[in-house]
Amino acid sequence: MTMTVTSSLETVKVDKRTEKSYRRRRLREIMGILHRYEIAKGVTPVKIRHIIEDLGPTFVKLGQVLSMRQDILPPEYCHELAKLQTNVAPLPFSTIKTVMESEYGRKIKDVFKSIDEKPLGSASIAQVHQGILLDGTEVVVKVQRPGIYETMSMDIALLYRATDLLKLAGATAGGTIDFRMILDEMWVTAKQEMDFLIEAKNADTFAANNKDVIYVECPVIYHHYTTPKVLVMSYIPGVDINEVEVLEDLGYDLRDIAAKLCENYIKQIVDDGFFQADPHPGNIRIDGGKIAWIDLGMMGTLSHREMKLYREAISALASKNVEQLKAIILAIGVHHGHINHARLYADIDDMVTEYGDLDLGNINLGTIMEETLQIAGYHHIAMPKGMTMLARGVMTFEGVIGQLDPDTNIIQILAAHLENESLGHIDVRKKTLELLHNAYSAQSNILDIPRYTVDALKMALRGQAKVNLEITGSEEPLNRIEQMINRIVTALIAAALLIGSSFISTTAMTPRLLGIPALGALGYFVAVILGLYLVFDIYHTKWKNHRRRR
Repeated sequence: MTMTVTSSLETVKVDKRTEKSYRRRRLREIMGILHRYEIAKGVTPVKIRHIIEDLGPTFVKLGQVLSMRQDILPPEYCHELAKLQTNVAPLPFSTIKTVMESEYGRKIKDVFKSIDEKPLGSASIAQVHQGILLDGTEVVVKVQRPGIYETMSMDIALLYRATDLLKLAGATAGGTIDFRMILDEMWVTAKQEMDFLIEAKNADTFAANNKDVIYVECPVIYHHYTTPKVLVMSYIPGVDINEVEVLEDLGYDLRDIAAKLCENYIKQIVDDGFFQADPHPGNIRIDGGKIAWIDLGMMGTLSHREMKLYREAISALASKNVEQLKAIILAIGVHHGHINHARLYADIDDMVTEYGDLDLGNINLGTIMEETLQIAGYHHIAMPKGMTMLARGVMTFEGVIGQLDPDTNIIQILAAHLENESLGHIDVRKKTLELLHNAYSAQSNILDIPRYTVDALKMALRGQAKVNLEITGSEEPLNRIEQMINRIVTALIAAALLIGSSFISTTAMTPRLLGIPALGALGYFVAVILGLYLVFDIYHTKWKNHRRRR
């Protein structure tokens, strides 16, 4: 017998007895971990991180998502959760071999000349080995742990049940935190990481975006040998970016590496809208004078609109334009309910004042983004996933740059990049398409005016036209507004009759009167009467007002 567990994303079918057995066992395991860390005596950011690491991959992934939510957790918890490690004890090679042969439908020896049984690394979702293809090509093979999808699916089902219980108990921070939305976001991220075809596509996109950058490379994907659970890519040797002493011994200029690394990361963000969301030292190497991005499983994406808004935000910050920065935050985020605009303006003004008088070299972009997220969270403005991923990515990246060269500042290089762009290094074709799109949108809006006018006329004829104003102290202003609305409605009716009669007059409709269809003539007649009535009403009102003043 099976049961269905429904989330906001998909339906996961599991055997009912298996699910119940797993739930009981998992709850005992969770309670044991919480007891071991003496949760009843209180928690600290470090203790929470250790607990989550012990709870396994599902909770680690949830912690990583929460680490990007400055609007939910205090900064000290977000910083600690960003350190979550997914390293686990390696699986025996026999298990890895079974997964690979199941995916390929043939023996490993028919695909690989050899595979090193000792893993290069072992994480909660996958294990990585070095190998050689039959043609002698050195490759890296990433193999998914067996059963990880099913385990995480049941953990997710358990978390959704817990979320429903929290909602019933009213423990949702006054309704301001949507735990189901957080779980949805985490599950989407986890499923993407568990589908290696997505990572393969990411690598192809990254390579295409950087094909003209001579100092950047990434692994080449061997698609013929890649499946959803096995990823085969070229092996890139080299030195990890945080091995500073080794790089210096090899004669590398650390400042030059830092500057080029910053320039490329900025390009990923503001030009490509496709950036490495987890740029920790283990994901970046120096190989033969090139910067190699070796893990492209977690990538952030930004729309053209978001990239444009982020550029404008940097300009607004540099020019201390608080009003523009406020408008950009509201444009980027999603907000429900009342916004205290005066308080929001004051909070942004405080941030701008704090950083506005500093030299660019003394400003950390990640810190500014973090404070912006905090301000948005305080005012219940939900920022898009791309923004939160970008903020965490930038903070991690600034740490990497700081190890290479403390004097290199990403915001200085970003400002120079934007300045060069404004001086003419702009994609003319893209700009032309943008202008054409704006022109088309404006034209479409103009064409919508008659439809909106007809809608307003229909509402007026049904008595549904409303103007919400609050005027106190006199009935006279209300009478004037009512009179004004009546005149507008009468004018709209007259205009509609004139337009309609003009169309009718071009037809061969019978009977005819004075050479035109009688219905058209009647429309003209009524329109003229309404027009005369309007003229009379206006002059009559003026005459009455004149007499009253005398």
